[in-house]
Amino acid sequence: MASPTILSTICLVGFLLAPISNAQNSPEDFVDTHNDIRAAVGVGPVSWDDNLAAYAQNYAYSKIETCEMEHSNGPYGENLAEGYGEMTAVEAVKFWATEKKFYNHHLNRCVGDECGHYTQIVWRNTKNIGCARVKCENNWVFVICSYYPPGNYVGQYPY
Repeated sequence: MASPTILSTICLVGFLLAPISNAQNSPEDFVDTHNDIRAAVGVGPVSWDDNLAAYAQNYAYSKIETCEMEHSNGPYGENLAEGYGEMTAVEAVKFWATEKKFYNHHLNRCVGDECGHYTQIVWRNTKNIGCARVKCENNWVFVICSYYPPGNYVGQYPY
């Protein structure tokens, strides 16, 4: 039988690590990562919106069985990501931002590959976000961010 000291130590380590994993997926992590990317191109910050987050969470829960990458076709702008393992909020937003290299601001279009996830992040008129992350039954992680007002209007520059 394990000693009470060992069990206490294991419980304490688990207790201390739990907030770390939750902190990597907090609203602040989503917002701060978005705002860092937006600031790099001179766009103002976004704020967390609980209603958008509830919408995103409801949609994420609907994908928990298959983790299928399919847009909600709702009233908001939307970025989706999936990953195996523990894709965090920060990793998902940075993944979308890797599309920056395909956005040609002079031509206002994507060149070489898609860039719509990136342009939604930096869309100047977007002021609020709400995001969610769920672990799917297949052990993949599904991440969604909803944006209001939405972006990616044809012919309009994101910034």
